[in-house]
Amino acid sequence: MSLYYVQKLIYELNRDPRTRARYAAERDAVLAEYELTAEERAALVAPDIGLLYVLGVNGQLLMHFAALHRIEWPDYLERMREGLRKHGPVREGVYAATGYEGVP
Repeated sequence: MSLYYVQKLIYELNRDPRTRARYAAERDAVLAEYELTAEERAALVAPDIGLLYVLGVNGQLLMHFAALHRIEWPDYLERMREGLRKHGPVREGVYAATGYEGVP
């Protein structure tokens, strides 16, 4: 898994209008610039907020990425909960260290 590269891409998409424009115009070329697994690529393209959360993407980055895709706050939270139900506990990153396995 390449959590660093997933988060780096999301950070760039959140912060850089040129990266967003390139991603919209030539998504595959932008994705190829990052070392991503097939699962990560699919989650980014979907966008599958729940899977990205379970993969360990930082919530601060993820909430802006969700907003970029016009996902409203309550739906964002539900997608994270659904990710836990569907994919299990967070696999990597700071949220994996919490030991949280319940799904409210």
